[in-house]
Amino acid sequence: MGVQPSSDPSMDTTRSILVLIGLIITTFISVSGVFFYRLRQQLIRLQKAMTVPGDGSWIPEPIPERASGMNEVDQLGASFNQMIRKLRDSHLREQEEESLRKQLIANLSHDLRTPLTALRGHASRLQREPLSQEGMASLTAIDHTITHISELMDDLLSYTMLTSGKYPYHPEPTDMVRFLRTSIATWYPAFENAGFHIDADLPFDATFSWEVDPQWMTRVLSNLFQNVLRHAVDGRFIGIAVDIRQERFIIQDHGPGMNALSANRGAGMGLTISKYMLNEMGLQVHFSSDAMGTTVWIGKKLD
Repeated sequence: MGVQPSSDPSMDTTRSILVLIGLIITTFISVSGVFFYRLRQQLIRLQKAMTVPGDGSWIPEPIPERASGMNEVDQLGASFNQMIRKLRDSHLREQEEESLRKQLIANLSHDLRTPLTALRGHASRLQREPLSQEGMASLTAIDHTITHISELMDDLLSYTMLTSGKYPYHPEPTDMVRFLRTSIATWYPAFENAGFHIDADLPFDATFSWEVDPQWMTRVLSNLFQNVLRHAVDGRFIGIAVDIRQERFIIQDHGPGMNALSANRGAGMGLTISKYMLNEMGLQVHFSSDAMGTTVWIGKKLD
């Protein structure tokens, strides 16, 4: 019967140490994997939260926070949420201030009509009184000033209603050549009385249709025609033409240009309103202006 070899204590110790080291390394790798996986998930969640949503809101949503055991990423998320809360509070205050401002403008525009109506009444009464030539000239200037202030208030009120979404909008298919012809006929006496030569090139055998609000388009053309009467009176010319192929129309004058100084030059609110209305109706406007005159093109937006 043979003798069993005795085990080497040093080999057993070495083997145990290696097994222990292997377990430690395996545990470290497992724990590290779980830690970095959770850290990655936190970073991905934070990255998604920082992405501006596509629903029209420019303020991201806050991310969930842990009540305890917060690491550096959690602290970063808490700071992110605090920034979101401040942005929302600031945005809310801006909306409230904007609403108050628009309401103030609407009330002011309404309240100023009463004294202006009274002034116009006094001016009308003075016209029946015997006045000198200078007095009549001053009275005419007063009447023109009252009219101009009334127009500015109307423009201011209209712009406030437009930007707040309270201006009625009812688009419908509209024959634009017929619409232009009607608009020009309405303004023809005003241009004729001012001594303008009117060159209207509108075909009777062709047309195109746009989906527009007739009231809005009437306001746009009125603003443009009024600008010609007010600022291009020296040129005594207005041209209206239609480009059937490109579905657009052109308004032209021989005035001093949009950059020229004028005693009647206002704040440009009428043109601002026209651009806003055209944009909302899916149209675009282009101006070309120099000392020889101004040309306005209005057509559909390019896709």
